[in-house]
Amino acid sequence: MTEQIPRTIGPVLVLDDLSDGRMALAALFIVPGEAAPGPIRAEGMDHRPAALARYDSATVWRTRFTLPAGRASSYDWNGQSFAVASDLTGDLRLGYVSCNGEEIGDMDRAESERNVMWARLRAQHEAAPLGLLLHGGDQIYADEVTQGHPLTEDWPEDFERHPTPAQVADLRHHLRERFLMRYAALYRAPQFAWLAARVPSLMQWDDHDICDGWGSLRRSRTESTVGETLFSEARAAFLIFQQATVDGDLPPRFADPKGQHLDWTVRGQGLRIIAPDLRGERTRRRVMGPGGWAAMEAETARPDPGHSFLMSSVPLLGPRLSILETIMVLIPSMQKYEDDLRDQWQSRAHREEWRRMLRMVREMALREGHGITALSGEIHLATRAEMTLGPGIALDQLVASGVAHRAPPKGWARFLGALARLGESPLRGHPIRVRPLPGQRALYTAERNWLLLERSGGAWSARWDLEHSGLTPPLPL
Repeated sequence: MTEQIPRTIGPVLVLDDLSDGRMALAALFIVPGEAAPGPIRAEGMDHRPAALARYDSATVWRTRFTLPAGRASSYDWNGQSFAVASDLTGDLRLGYVSCNGEEIGDMDRAESERNVMWARLRAQHEAAPLGLLLHGGDQIYADEVTQGHPLTEDWPEDFERHPTPAQVADLRHHLRERFLMRYAALYRAPQFAWLAARVPSLMQWDDHDICDGWGSLRRSRTESTVGETLFSEARAAFLIFQQATVDGDLPPRFADPKGQHLDWTVRGQGLRIIAPDLRGERTRRRVMGPGGWAAMEAETARPDPGHSFLMSSVPLLGPRLSILETIMVLIPSMQKYEDDLRDQWQSRAHREEWRRMLRMVREMALREGHGITALSGEIHLATRAEMTLGPGIALDQLVASGVAHRAPPKGWARFLGALARLGESPLRGHPIRVRPLPGQRALYTAERNWLLLERSGGAWSARWDLEHSGLTPPLPL
């Protein structure tokens, strides 16, 4: 029986682009049946919605409009006014989150427990508004969408190798409807919904937005008919629900209008946010494909003054994982975790690509008048790292993960800390060191968390909001 959407969900604001002093926005709505939501009124003009996608029990609508990017503003919908901190020109606050869920039973958790950090984010916004909310991957945990269908009930361990066209069509419909319900459940949570209607989001995907380990699974799975169908439906859902768009209609911030890869960049006054696509062209042997690397080369060569934030969904700086990979290969019971390690830049399989990316970041960091910070999630812990670039110059990496995923055991955090103390230097003369958060002693903090980025007087700093320890002291960037 088809599940039902009980009421209208939205608006969920997505930033389409920044240009000419304007903030181009898309407001997403999930509405039961086929009825359209009312228009959005902004700066004295009404903006009517267009249907993005139709499902068995609901329709997804999008309304595009603009607001000034040089002052605070608001818009009205359904008799309510929504304030937006759209002044991105001076002092500024940004939020960064990742890992909004868990692999098993995520929708069965008590809402108050699951979304406690979202409630904290709302409180921060009410105290001093956030201009943008950056989502660094795993916005949903879609691992269970494959369940309930005979072709994928036991994916990826077991699946139908030679499905008929009718079976594939039925699977496509099953996945499409399950993705809808997963996103709808997350977006109607009041702790998230209040923020999403007032703070424009920028989202980057990671493996759980598709399925656990996507891109690090064996080719016999990802290149099978079932695997390609799963990726296709996950990608379509990612565009609809996280980008408020569809193929052929990507907003200008995307590097490739055709969507062969989903890299995007946003440029504001003294601010650039770069989000390479680490999943769309990924295989077991590569992190990024030709399109993604071409986009990164273009951003590296661009002389943008100010500060850049590079969103790397998996940490760009980290410990020497090759040791752990060797141990896992030798212990059969540990081999099931191989895909988790292969997901990382530090995997032996991706070392040359890792060096290539680090050289690009080094080039940007050493450019006069330009600073750069890497932002990452994925590991369900909070930490930071530095790569020495020269006398008194270092690349900062800030890891905030996860906003809803519960922290792993503290013993795992201590083990990673011991591994990190061995050091790593993929680029000769540029050692990487994992550092504790301000006010913390351990290298990795095992608490749910999100990251607050603040620009004051032109200088950037970062603070983590930790579930039990609270806000850290600021870290100058």
